[in-house]
Formats: sequence, C-alpha cells, structure tokens
Amino acid sequence: MQIDGDRFLADLHALRAIGAAGVGKGVVRPAYTESDVAARRWLAGRFEDAGLEVAVDGMGNLFGLAGGQSLLMGSHSDSQPEGGWLDGALGVIAALEVARASREAGGPAISVVSFQDEEGRFGVTTGSAVWSGHLAQPEADGLTDHAGVTLADARAALSEMVTGPVDPARFTGFIEMHIEQGPALDSAGEQIGVVSDIVGIRDMKITFGGQQNHAGTTPMHLRKDAFQAVSAFNTLLAERFRNVVTPATVWTIGHLSLHPNASSIVPGRAVFSMQWRDGDPDRLARMEAIIRDTAQEVAESRGMDMSFGPLLGLEPVRMDGRLRGALEEAAETVAPGKWRTMPSGALHDATNVSRLMPVAMLFVPSIDGISHAFEEDTAEEDLVAGVEVLARAVAVLG
Repeated sequence: MQIDGDRFLADLHALRAIGAAGVGKGVVRPAYTESDVAARRWLAGRFEDAGLEVAVDGMGNLFGLAGGQSLLMGSHSDSQPEGGWLDGALGVIAALEVARASREAGGPAISVVSFQDEEGRFGVTTGSAVWSGHLAQPEADGLTDHAGVTLADARAALSEMVTGPVDPARFTGFIEMHIEQGPALDSAGEQIGVVSDIVGIRDMKITFGGQQNHAGTTPMHLRKDAFQAVSAFNTLLAERFRNVVTPATVWTIGHLSLHPNASSIVPGRAVFSMQWRDGDPDRLARMEAIIRDTAQEVAESRGMDMSFGPLLGLEPVRMDGRLRGALEEAAETVAPGKWRTMPSGALHDATNVSRLMPVAMLFVPSIDGISHAFEEDTAEEDLVAGVEVLARAVAVLG
C-alpha cells in the first residue's frame, strides 16, 4: 500500500478553503452552516471519486462506504465557531487517503466517515451520539444552540443529501486520527501518539438567581449579586477539589451569561456551564457531588435561588487492544523512538462509536499545543507520518 502524500495534503488544503477565515489557517465551519454543508458536498464528491458509495443519515453523518465488511476510519469536518484547519478534518482526509491507497493496492476494505456536530453546537458529539444509539433522534431534535435554533430545524439544511440509515454492523472496527490538541508531543519533539484511553466528561448548566438592583444606590452588604455568587462558587470549588482530583483532572466554567448585563445594574441572574473531565468514573461522580453541594451552599448563604440543568456527558473509554497494538507496531516502524502511548484529554467521536465496535485513536503533534483557535497547525511531515502509520496499521490488521 503506497500513500500519496501530495494527494493527501492537496485534499486537506482544499477542505480548509471551505470556510476559511481569520488569520493563518483558520476555519469557521460550525455544524449545519452553509460552509459545513458545502464541505460535506465536496467530501461526498471525493468519496465518489475514490470508488466509495456515498451515504448520509438523518443527522448528516457522511459515509463513504466500501463494499461488504470494512474497517471504518474518519473523524468530523465541522469546526468550532473559531477553529483550526486540522481539528477533525485531518482524520477524515487521512481516512480517505488510506481508503484510496488500500483500494489501489488491492488491500483491505476501508470505509470513511465524517460525523456531524462533533464540536457540540447542539450537544456533546451529537452526530455520533445519535448514530451509536447513545442519544435518540427525537431527543436530539429538541436540543438548541446558543441562539435558540433547534437541531431539528438546523439539520433540514442537509435534507437533500440524506440517503438513509447506515448499519454499524457492516464495520469491523473504527480508527480515528486526530491532532493531539495539547503540548505533550510537540514539547517532546515526537511525531506520533497512540491513544490508550479517552477521558470521561460531564457538563451541565447552573443558574444563580439573585436580585437585580441599582448599582449606585444598593449597599454592598445588601446586594444579591449573581456574579459574586459565581465568583464565590469558583473559589470554593478549587479548594474542595484539591484532595479529590489528580494533575490530569480538569474543570472549566464557561458560557457565563449575566442578566441584564449592564454596567449600572447589579446582575440579578447568572447562567453558566460547568464542565469537568477525568478518566475515572468514580472521581467524576465525586466531583459532581462537590459541585452540587457547593453551588447549593453558595446560594443559601446569599439568600439566592439556584437550579441545575440536565447533566450531559460520556464515560471514559479504553482503546481496543488489537487495534491499538497495530498502531503501536506501525508507529515504531514509521517514527522509531519518536512516539508514545498517551491518554486523550479531549473528547472524540470514538467514545460514542465504542458502544458499537472496537475503537482506537492516533495523534499527531499540535504546534505549541494550540487547538480550537485560528493558529492551530501541525508540520506537514508529521501529518504525512500519521497517515503512513494508519496505512501500515491497516496492513498489519489485514
């Protein structure tokens, strides 16, 4: 099997041009937007050119199917609202190149997928969650983005492309190639990371309800300032997590919205997202208990209302030993002494797909550890090395 590095890079840059924005190699291609739909139509054409059968399910997950039983490879092609050119897209184009090379060499059958809404415009890896049965379509359709658009309305943009369901039973396993999105490989001067496991994630909204009031005439000791409640919650949380978490555990407060968000008004309501990640399900549960208890305590001490939104998330997943072993053997051949086994702190579609079949993942470096930003990049020689590892792994697996 012979990888064509120039062909692979040309396709990767062509996909980048769809939704190109910002500085450097930035991309704006959120799920179901005009640029996302255009990218999927372009990918469908490339799949056909490679001799693959194009299939699109109701969510907009795009498949290039080989005949009969096959190994599935790919990732996603949607982006963050301000994203880089490689996050997700690399895995799709790498899979396409391996599928072409294997077909040209008379090798194993490889199918390709670009899952929809991995970046979470409407939830957590929404497209693969629905395909894997983790999330029912009617429930998914009721999800809304931050502008209030429902998924049901948004996915109508792809209705003309839909061909019908794709049966997971036709696939023997799934391998996803991705940029690391962290600094470990780049800092060590290494080319390849073979993923051992993907951490679990939990995410929910928290609301503090205080009292909106005049910012000039309300004494500090009488205020029920919702933002101050968020600040107190954040400080207490760090203290109470100290003896529970590990250096690999992370948590983030985001999407903070204040009402009415005016400089001369004490904010009466604060809504924010609380997200935490770890590889241990028990630790995730202990963190949840601390979060809930701390939020309740802060609200009660300040005479405020408090509520929680639904808890979303996915469990930690270990990679399949056989698929992972093939990637490790290939990594040692392509990048001897310049690869490592490592966990993934980022969430990926492979987590959902693991409910259906064996999965494995491969990382290449992110320059300076930057991702989810226009500056995201990887040296082209490292990108090609990653595809060569995939191809050799496919040969090992037969």
